[in-house]
Amino acid sequence: MSDIKGPAVAQTAPHHTQADNVHYDETTAFSDPIPPTKDDTYIGSGSASTNSDEDGNDIKKNPFLDPDVAEHWAIVYEKSQYECRSAFDPAFTWTEEEERKLVRRLDWHVCLWACVMFFGLQVDRGNLVQAVSDNLLHDLKLTTNDYNFGNVIFLFSFLLAELPSQLVSKKIGPDRWIPMQITLWSVVAMSQCALSGKRSFYATRSILGLLEGGFIPDIVLWLSYFYTSRELPTRLSFFWTTLSSTTIITSLLAFALLHMRGVAGWAGWRWLFLIEGAITLLIGLSSFFMMPASAVQTKTWYRPKGWFTDREVKIVVNRVLRDDPSKGDMHNRQAITPRRLWNAARDYDLWPLYAIGLIAYIPQTPTNTYITLTLRSLGFSTFNTNLLTIPYAVFHIITLLLLTQLSERTNERTLVAMLQPIWTLPCIIALRFWPGALKEAWGTYALVTVLLSYPYCHAILVGWTSKNSNNVGARSVSAAFYNMAVQLGNICSNFIYRQDDKPLYHRGNRNLLIINFLSIGLFLFTKVYYVYRNKQRDRVWNAMSAEEQRDYKRNETLTGSRRLDFRFAH
Repeated sequence: MSDIKGPAVAQTAPHHTQADNVHYDETTAFSDPIPPTKDDTYIGSGSASTNSDEDGNDIKKNPFLDPDVAEHWAIVYEKSQYECRSAFDPAFTWTEEEERKLVRRLDWHVCLWACVMFFGLQVDRGNLVQAVSDNLLHDLKLTTNDYNFGNVIFLFSFLLAELPSQLVSKKIGPDRWIPMQITLWSVVAMSQCALSGKRSFYATRSILGLLEGGFIPDIVLWLSYFYTSRELPTRLSFFWTTLSSTTIITSLLAFALLHMRGVAGWAGWRWLFLIEGAITLLIGLSSFFMMPASAVQTKTWYRPKGWFTDREVKIVVNRVLRDDPSKGDMHNRQAITPRRLWNAARDYDLWPLYAIGLIAYIPQTPTNTYITLTLRSLGFSTFNTNLLTIPYAVFHIITLLLLTQLSERTNERTLVAMLQPIWTLPCIIALRFWPGALKEAWGTYALVTVLLSYPYCHAILVGWTSKNSNNVGARSVSAAFYNMAVQLGNICSNFIYRQDDKPLYHRGNRNLLIINFLSIGLFLFTKVYYVYRNKQRDRVWNAMSAEEQRDYKRNETLTGSRRLDFRFAH
């Protein structure tokens, strides 16, 4: 395989011959074109395809069949020293069956290990919920407000680390940075077995937040090297099912580990932190050997044959680039410059997604945070409390996968994601106005189980943000900003249920109801906004002559979602 230079590209790609107007699809260098004004077809991955990815057609087009597009991006890849540029081939073809088999192999090697690493994250940031069911607050002489403040410290530290972590990851590569993160935070997680009071509790919460912050955007960046924009949300749904799977596994672990209370004179929660931290440490050390930097870098001394043949490498690289050519405009060890960072931060077209991230997950969070304390207060034992968290985790997995599949099959993001606040709305109404709420044990348990079984739209939103960034550098920063908004929302959620509002939390549930309605309105606003922005760009683009369109494509220096020839997914 050799590098594809501009002139060679021009020779391999057929020229368009229309005389008057050039359709948007012929000139765009991006993956999500607006609906064409007349039917054109391209040869994609060995088969015909229509132009629009946004209309639900599963067949991918090949934008590099336009020689101008191919030449432009070949120059970009060479200039950026893109690590996969040697595999770039505008005329390369493959069968759909080859691609399906290859995607299954990617799922086995890439997606599965991403889920394992997320398991490590969730074990160490989620086991506090199980620990408090074993009288951790009493043992450390902490109040409910102290517990809340510890969670706020963790989330605030997590938020502060998001962007710096992304900048480090982009500079040295997520394949190096992520294993370092996991290994470091696992050591801190294990040290929680020696907690002695409020100060040590707050200190470990802060350090864990600083080390874990940025992990999720780092993983999303790594996954984007291997998957197309249509595939990424589904893989992220697998990723986030790990959250619920971890809840199930750690609930069973907690049932066993908390029975160790008294062994060596330790409380059960001390054994919980030590043993689960050791599990995460093993995952972190293994990750140094399980994360290749890119599709062309899977061969190494401990993996001499790599994951793919030369042909398969070309399929992996070219299918990703044809879906989104901008994925090659930076190499995987290239730092984000202050200019790129500023441009990404002031991209106001992504702000509606950040606003959704801030608001959408608040209505469910207090119930999830207080689930074990609530069940204990209703009379359930320590061990039964942990087992009773399993059913909602199972239902949460099912609804998450169904929601993401619905979004992929309908190619609809906004309205499908909005099903989350619609699901939680009647549950929160019941929490506020049902007389038996937080009084009747099994009735309350059924209510919170239904609420926490909500269809989680996070995978859709993360993939949506990545797609609308339309640039590797912007994608890294936008992923961090989106996750920072989510963490800020989580911080706010810790001030919903307060000590003076116990035990029924009428004021808190009223506020959750207001926020839930706000979330629904925000989804609808985002839909209208992106439809308006696309139509606004259509008018300008269609008013340009064919020569003006080609000149814009070749010479315009704007990048990412600010380009006139980019259309927002919604």
